[in-house]
Amino acid sequence: MSLTPNSYNHFAGHKIQRIEAISDGVFAIALTLLVLDIRVPVANSIYSEEGLMKVFFGLTPKLLGYFLSFMTLGIFWTGHSTQFNFIEKSDRHLNWISLFFLLFVSILPFTTAFLSEYIQFKFSIGLYWLNIFLMGILLYVHWNYAYKHKFLNGSARDNALVDKAIRERIIIAQALYLVGALLCFFNTYISIIAIILVQLNYALGLFSKRPQWFKAR
Repeated sequence: MSLTPNSYNHFAGHKIQRIEAISDGVFAIALTLLVLDIRVPVANSIYSEEGLMKVFFGLTPKLLGYFLSFMTLGIFWTGHSTQFNFIEKSDRHLNWISLFFLLFVSILPFTTAFLSEYIQFKFSIGLYWLNIFLMGILLYVHWNYAYKHKFLNGSARDNALVDKAIRERIIIAQALYLVGALLCFFNTYISIIAIILVQLNYALGLFSKRPQWFKAR
């Protein structure tokens, strides 16, 4: 490699294994932090099964927020790692795009706790949706940069097909998340349930078909 006095920016961030490793670590920590917001209630006034059940069901907002965000992180981890199945090269700019994506991943436990604490307020839904939206934008920018700079490992035809599939998935998912978030103007619980249904679809692939070109790979 021929180096120049200002060549740091040209050779920094080329090892994609490093960004994959830190990504897995950040996701693992964020997934773990979610459950820390759920605490076993301590109430000296519980003397019956009915009282205990009442206290347990009082944790519904926390449990709902945990499930919601566990699904969210699982979907975004899958999306990010899927991109790296096709990315074989990197540079410092792609590294920093990934790091900013991870910034919003690491904030999700906070917005989840905020949502579960103030689940009856529209603002908490809006803040949570903004977190998801920013993660989606950074995931889209990450792929767009890698594709435009020819960092992918497939043929031109396969890369074009993958590019179309990834872009459509991100755009449609974000549009559905927005619809789910807007439902908070009717009822915040309906809004959360709608977002969970969107997530279940993307997690389980209920309405997606495996393309023929992929079956042959």
